[in-house]
Amino acid sequence: MSDTENTGAVAEESEVDVEALGLPPKMDLKVDIADAGPCRKRISVVVPEAEIDTVRNGTLDEFASKASVPGFRVGRVPRDLVKAKFRQELADELKQRVLVQSLEQLTAEFEIDPINEPDMDVETLEIPDAGDFEYQFDVEVRPDVQLPDFAELSLKRPSREVSDDDIQKYIDQMLLEYGEKADHDDGAAIGDYVAVSIDFQYEGASVRDMAGLSLRIQPALRFKDAEISDFGSVMAGAKAGDSREAEFTISSEAPYVPMRGEKLQAVISISSVQKLELPELDSELLDRIGVESAEKLREEVKDILERQVTYKQRQSAREQLLEIIGESADWELPEELVLKQVENALHREILEMQQAGYTPKEIQARENDLRQRSVSVTRQAMKEHFILDSIATAENIEVSPQDVEMEIMMMAFQSGETPRRLRARLVKTGVIENLEAQIRERKAVDVALDKAKYEEVEMEDDLVGDLNVEAVDDTICNVMFARTSAAKAKSAKETSA
Repeated sequence: MSDTENTGAVAEESEVDVEALGLPPKMDLKVDIADAGPCRKRISVVVPEAEIDTVRNGTLDEFASKASVPGFRVGRVPRDLVKAKFRQELADELKQRVLVQSLEQLTAEFEIDPINEPDMDVETLEIPDAGDFEYQFDVEVRPDVQLPDFAELSLKRPSREVSDDDIQKYIDQMLLEYGEKADHDDGAAIGDYVAVSIDFQYEGASVRDMAGLSLRIQPALRFKDAEISDFGSVMAGAKAGDSREAEFTISSEAPYVPMRGEKLQAVISISSVQKLELPELDSELLDRIGVESAEKLREEVKDILERQVTYKQRQSAREQLLEIIGESADWELPEELVLKQVENALHREILEMQQAGYTPKEIQARENDLRQRSVSVTRQAMKEHFILDSIATAENIEVSPQDVEMEIMMMAFQSGETPRRLRARLVKTGVIENLEAQIRERKAVDVALDKAKYEEVEMEDDLVGDLNVEAVDDTICNVMFARTSAAKAKSAKETSA
């Protein structure tokens, strides 16, 4: 479709007898479609006076046949009296019918492929008593994605075998969830647990206080909007009663925009230091975990790790595929559309990690990292979505109810929930739609990747990574910040600058 498209006449009449089907006759619309920004079209529609008169007469006839007016039998009220008595009702009904009919015809005859509802203020539109009716609106549309011949693609596939060391390392990390904490007087070290309260300060004023935190000391401490990258070294040697300080920077994509990129201080007060004593992997613990034996546990862990190998292979192949297609993509996405989809992108990533068997701690750390980079991550995720959606459409890929139920079964097994409870939670939170979209996109990737050629390469990343980030499910700066003296300090700083 060209940048500007003027059609004085609509497509030829279909051979279908619209009157026999009870459909309204096709209008002789004049339509102009032009680019109005990234993935956005401006559509101008002219409905000729003759078409309006046809709808107006039909509307008046219908009102006259049903109007109830004192002194007249139903269906016998003079048309002029109906027009005068129901002037506003007739005008509202006329506008609705003209808009609905013209928009439906517009959708059927032009390949606009909208993403959202049209940006149109219907309340301000009025059908004139005489002359043509003109209206205009903007609408966000899907980008035009050019797909390659997948059979000609050459991709690298990282591979590796799951080793006994990988399995043992995974089990060791899993045992952390069942360990017992015990107070000790030695200085804190990586892996220890500390009970702390943190006073976050900006320009000497308190932003907020987080009390009652129990944190495992890792090299970094990550919040949803910031990260203390030297947390491990700051806490080294700390004892109960000590206080430590750290400086850090709020993420450039933090939800609270005014504090993006600002430096803060964290005053950490330690009330206790505890070491974690790992339990014996005996029959009692195996029963708590829900497996029959240590051998069975190793088998299940191996299955989880093999799925993670597959996940990494898919992610690598997917990234290569999207990069190849994205290189030819010269379209940008509207910022408003990107912001709307931030949460959807986060849900999709979390669902994929849950299905791959990652622990809640690993998922929380990843979520916090994503939230700190949410806008740029979402913009890229949306480009990927439109590419995959184009593949799915071209390949006629659909998601069946059975696909969704099987996915829920797998997720329920991994999380320990019952499938019924998990489904109810997904429906209640609206994530079920993300799940369907994720399955469709995965099928699209599978179709493309099944046709591609591969070169096997060694997987460089460790299959079971070291835990080096402690994640906190909270933001430091939020709307409450605006009520603190810290906000006043920031305002004063900006004014003086």
